[in-house]
Amino acid sequence: MREVLAQAAFQLFLERGFERTTVDDIVARAGVGRRSFFRYFPSKGDAVFPDHERCLAEMTEFLAAVDDSDPVGAVCDAARIVLRMYADNPEFSVQRYRLTREVPGLRTYELSVVRRYEQTLAGHLRGRFGEGGDGELRAEVIAASVVAAHNNGLRLWLRSGGEGDPEEAVDHALDLVRAVWARPVGEVVPVSARPEREAAEAVGAAASTPVSVDGEVVVMVARKGTPMWRVVQQIEAAVGES
Repeated sequence: MREVLAQAAFQLFLERGFERTTVDDIVARAGVGRRSFFRYFPSKGDAVFPDHERCLAEMTEFLAAVDDSDPVGAVCDAARIVLRMYADNPEFSVQRYRLTREVPGLRTYELSVVRRYEQTLAGHLRGRFGEGGDGELRAEVIAASVVAAHNNGLRLWLRSGGEGDPEEAVDHALDLVRAVWARPVGEVVPVSARPEREAAEAVGAAASTPVSVDGEVVVMVARKGTPMWRVVQQIEAAVGES
């Protein structure tokens, strides 16, 4: 019944527009009463996202059972559960994406759903890194990075009309997250020990590769605006070579 109501609602949203469709219209199309609708959805906006509750439950169950030896990899894999939900029904996913771009209220609702995914990932990571201090900060930042990377790849696929393999762009984005964050907790990346003035002059230079100083200190010089993951990647490469 939940799926029947969601399908009826979405068809009407496409035909008449979201604002001009009422709950009475939806239940008439589905052939049920108003009580049936509100048993499954608090509002007509919820009917646009009928699959997120199930997906969130699946993500929570997955994280509860996963091997915790690679927490960053675990939350990246959990994000792929959301991707598969979208990929299982490309036509519906693309239509919903377009609809949410047109209706501000649906966009706001979608953002609240995304936040719930992020909180679920952060909660798992806090259990690994700790509830306070840098552990909690690390958990929040990694969770936000995973969600941002996943959504970036997903939207590329949705904007293409659902063409091609959605996993390719998402995997690429999540691999960048793992490259930056999947290092042991407490590992410190060496930084320049040069005087403040010399370091400031170096940052303004055009170089963008790491260099070693006396074999002990790694100095990373990058153009302004260089993505942080690229800076970290270059530093790690230099440390590995030294």
